[in-house]
Amino acid sequence: MKYILLIEDDPFLTGMYTTKLKSAGFLVEVASDGEQAFEKMKVRKPDLVLLDIVLPKVSGWEILRKIKSEANLKDLKIIILSNLGQKEEVEKGLELGVAKYLIKAHYTPSQVVEEIKKII
Repeated sequence: MKYILLIEDDPFLTGMYTTKLKSAGFLVEVASDGEQAFEKMKVRKPDLVLLDIVLPKVSGWEILRKIKSEANLKDLKIIILSNLGQKEEVEKGLELGVAKYLIKAHYTPSQVVEEIKKII
C-alpha cells in the first residue's frame, strides 16, 4: 500500500482529501505544519508528499527546500496542492523539483487522486 503524507492545515480539506485517498487504496497520514511533517518523515518515508504552501510555523517552500537538502528525502515525489496559482509560484515549485503543481480550485479531489496515481 502506497503511503502518502498530506501536509495541509485546513481541517475541511484534510478530511476531504484523506477520505478520497483512503478510498482509492492509499495509506494516508496528515501533518498540519512543517514540524509535524518532518517528525512523521523521520518515522517513515512517504511514497509521495502532498504539500500545501501556506502553512503555520514553516511555509511549504521551506519544507520543500529542507526535503530537497536531506540526502534520504531529496528523491521524494512531491505534489504541491495550493491555491497560490500565479505563474511565478508554479514555476518556482517546478524549479525546486516537484513532480506536479496543482491549484486546489482547478482540481476536484478525484482529479487529485488521478494525478497521484500517474506519479506513483
